[in-house]
Amino acid sequence: MLTNKKTKIVATLGPACSTREIIKDMIDAGVNVFRVNFSHADYNDVKEKINLIRGLNEEFGYTTAILGDLQGPKLRVGVMEEGVVVQDGDLITFTTAEDILGTAKKVFMKYKNFPNDVNPGERILLDDGKLIFEIVETDKKSEVVARVIQGGELKSKKGVNLPNTKISLPAMTEKDIADAIFAIEQHVDWIALSFVKTPEDLQDLQELIAKHSDYKIPIIAKIEMPEALENIDKIVAYCDGLMVARGDLGVELPAHEVPLVQKELIRRAKTARIPVIVATQMMETMITSLTPTRAEVNDVANSVMDGADAVMLSGETATGNYPVQVIQKMSQIIQAVEDSPLIQVPQNTPQIKTKRFITKTICHHAATMANAIHAKAICTLTNSGYTAFQISAWRPNAHILVFTSNKRILTQLNLLWGVKSFFYEKTVSTDDTVTDINDIVKQKGFVEAGDLLINLAAMPIKDKGMVNTLRVSEIE
Repeated sequence: MLTNKKTKIVATLGPACSTREIIKDMIDAGVNVFRVNFSHADYNDVKEKINLIRGLNEEFGYTTAILGDLQGPKLRVGVMEEGVVVQDGDLITFTTAEDILGTAKKVFMKYKNFPNDVNPGERILLDDGKLIFEIVETDKKSEVVARVIQGGELKSKKGVNLPNTKISLPAMTEKDIADAIFAIEQHVDWIALSFVKTPEDLQDLQELIAKHSDYKIPIIAKIEMPEALENIDKIVAYCDGLMVARGDLGVELPAHEVPLVQKELIRRAKTARIPVIVATQMMETMITSLTPTRAEVNDVANSVMDGADAVMLSGETATGNYPVQVIQKMSQIIQAVEDSPLIQVPQNTPQIKTKRFITKTICHHAATMANAIHAKAICTLTNSGYTAFQISAWRPNAHILVFTSNKRILTQLNLLWGVKSFFYEKTVSTDDTVTDINDIVKQKGFVEAGDLLINLAAMPIKDKGMVNTLRVSEIE
């Protein structure tokens, strides 16, 4: 039985969930979106998994979505000798000249412009901040000397963060461009871009999508850099969703600043009426244990209380021992808290008179009216999915049921809080459509006789224009 929660779960694909049975069990336990992490992806394997998920959607009437997550310019050191340990105060040279086997004295850095971008006094963080170095000098060509501030074991191919440095790398590497084109060819529902710093990063990806796809694939901006926080208003204007990527964010910023940043980003997304995903280390101990810590339970609950549309699992489902149980546990936590009156959505009503102003206003009123009259469901007919984004952002108590003849958005909308979508392709007169949809909703058990229901539609229906009609029905 599919769970009836409104907050969505994003689960990362990996070796731990590679069979049809496990993937089906995960969907039944509450997964709404599967994430393909292109940092560790084999194209043939990804193709196979996507076909498998789409096959399950087809067979069981699921609307599970696929999110392709691009790696972005993740800086890394090269391969190290076994067991290299550096001590506080040691000096070490980072070289970009040749791919040497790293020692405690010299390490290869896989980023050509590194010596040119950095300056003395700036910090180098390695392996999620476990090791910290301070730059002593750079020749601006191929070598950088740094002093160890916090030592430890230097392992192969670990990630590097430069929190005080303006990096000259674009958000999309050659690998990302190839991965993005592959993802577009697989018709993924969403694409996430890592290490977004400016709106231009998003425009580059939009242009790539426009060039390789005959329809728009929505983009999620992963926020994990201090620069992104400075540009957040512009970034929000160019993306279709946000991800609070707390892993790198907690390395780039002091970790204690992340909780307030999370709340602020969720607020920004809600004000802009776009979905937001909270990610990283949510149920980390469940990689090897059947029981999450109290702190993890609180973390998932608090992300939902902050107003996240979705919460995400990484290693827990990709490589963990309990991919199905972690979803069941997460669904339980979500359902325990998501209907709390303590959850507040920013109540800034539509003001700016754009061409969507009427639709936005109708969606806002549908949500507030549904709460006022205790309507059981808001049903909307849509061709673009726009009304689903709008209604979801207002967080009504009623079911949000979306009917569309556009098969592409059926799965795409599955990331949105509270939204359930259904394929519907009759275009009869408005009265007949409303009656027909109300019958379907009753058959599916969302409403029963005597319940009130709000219908949104574009009149005339056959024109598939913008929503301009709100109607209240009582179920017979």
